[in-house]
Amino acid sequence: MDAYARLTAGLISTGALGEGWRGAFARAPRSAFVPDTVWAPEDASPTGYRRITRGDAGAAWRELVDADGVVVTQLDDGVEGGPGMATSSASMPSLVATMLRHLDVADGHTVLDIGTGTGWTSALLAARLGDENVTTVEVDPRIAAEAAKRLKAAGFAPRCVVGDGLAGWSSGAPYDRIHSTAAVRRVPRAWIEQTRPGGIIVSPWGTPYANAGLLRLVAGDRGVESYGRFVDDVSFMWMRTQRPPRVTGPGTAPVHRTASVMDPDLALENVDVAFAIGLRVPGVRYVHTWDDADPQATYRMRLSDGEGSWASVAYQGWDSEDAVHQAGPKRLWDEITAARRWWLNHGSPELTRFGLTVATDGKQSLWLDNAAHVVG
Repeated sequence: MDAYARLTAGLISTGALGEGWRGAFARAPRSAFVPDTVWAPEDASPTGYRRITRGDAGAAWRELVDADGVVVTQLDDGVEGGPGMATSSASMPSLVATMLRHLDVADGHTVLDIGTGTGWTSALLAARLGDENVTTVEVDPRIAAEAAKRLKAAGFAPRCVVGDGLAGWSSGAPYDRIHSTAAVRRVPRAWIEQTRPGGIIVSPWGTPYANAGLLRLVAGDRGVESYGRFVDDVSFMWMRTQRPPRVTGPGTAPVHRTASVMDPDLALENVDVAFAIGLRVPGVRYVHTWDDADPQATYRMRLSDGEGSWASVAYQGWDSEDAVHQAGPKRLWDEITAARRWWLNHGSPELTRFGLTVATDGKQSLWLDNAAHVVG
């Protein structure tokens, strides 16, 4: 039994997937859908990745593909010479299994699969439900064409659409299930409108601060809000049009300097506090950087909100008078520390205690434990 077979057998035997998926994973192995050129993380590379080609490094390629890990299949939306941002991948098999379990499909269900990527998840759904019940949408024409070739070669023929996944695909609606492998910050109204009442939408959902939640949303009937919970900790690439803006500097605004009341390590102590901070301080994003004035001495967390507010805090000597720099209409680091206090005061809730309601007008409400306890 090869590594992939052992992995998928384990997912089924442990209950991560139902028995109905056993044949699907056997008929649609991930290796049949991963392109010949992939990228593996490498700190020494200027982009953070090294290229691995199946023909030149077959053993390394096979090791990546058979492991329970993400395989990066595109950088920088396919543009050469970019900074090295992963923009398409073959997802981790155990995570795919988690999402399919929460999708809770049954024989005869129709599924809209958002983000075709390599075509692997589309193939699994087609193997489980039949080609005629699966529609898959991909925004990148080149990726879509390559996926269609691999699907055909593997014996699958779901409906393949090139288009913006945020718009869904109304021609095949209504669907019993919608499954997305790209993260969103807002659930598109089109997804809810194209799902049967009581149908399920499963999608990665996040904030610029913490792209971390797996949302399982139940579509409401016409005139009724849709309601769901975050059921797991996941991290996926963003929908292209919902990618957060880059972290910016202070510009010309006066910089306010103070000590920090909190060790910045605590702002990223675990995924639960990061998720809560992202909900309480919407729009804020961070990067880690060395102080431009003294790159050998001060390592900082730098934050901005895309609306003119900026902050940075030093990791070493965080309680010194010059540790925190803030500028703009908001004091972002003060808001971060207040958000962590809120999380502690509410019992340090895990990510899975949060949920989301989408009103009929598309407005999102985030809550803790129940819809009456709105966050933010």
